[in-house]
Amino acid sequence: MSALTIYSDKDASQHRWHSTDAAEIAQQLNAKGVRFERWDADRDLGQDPAPEAVIEAYQHAIDKLVAEKGYQSWDVISLRADNPQKEALRAKFLNEHTHGEDEVRFFVEGAGLFCLHIGNEVYQVLCEKNDLISVPAGTPHWFDMGSEPNFTAIRIFDNPEGWVAQFTGDAIADAYPRLA
Repeated sequence: MSALTIYSDKDASQHRWHSTDAAEIAQQLNAKGVRFERWDADRDLGQDPAPEAVIEAYQHAIDKLVAEKGYQSWDVISLRADNPQKEALRAKFLNEHTHGEDEVRFFVEGAGLFCLHIGNEVYQVLCEKNDLISVPAGTPHWFDMGSEPNFTAIRIFDNPEGWVAQFTGDAIADAYPRLA
């Protein structure tokens, strides 16, 4: 179940707000400029779907987002617990960083935890199947795929070559809960 937990950026021991209601999550995140919405496939994709089938099932929703925001390309990424590089891939984005463009992800299956450092708060967004999140360019954040990753997601880009993590050097991510 999707969830949003909000903490102070000075105290990870107790949250300020929590909800598993998609409308409430969207309301909280939209107020901070973060897009959160739910998409539905027009067909059952089964387990571990092929990238072509994923794009075909969600092309209508991708097209609407592209028309609205002008994104240029998209692809599909899948990561499973049996991937020999899973620890290195997880570690790569566990530190706070920013990007020069929006980070747009749609979860086709599985889950991932986006943690956004906005103002004096940390927004932990557990994204699961059917969740779309768009983290605005320049927003400090980190991503946790968990110790046993299992997800398929559509990534949508302005320019895939420009999607490079710029690490802030802040160790804030170490203080907050991680995805199991």
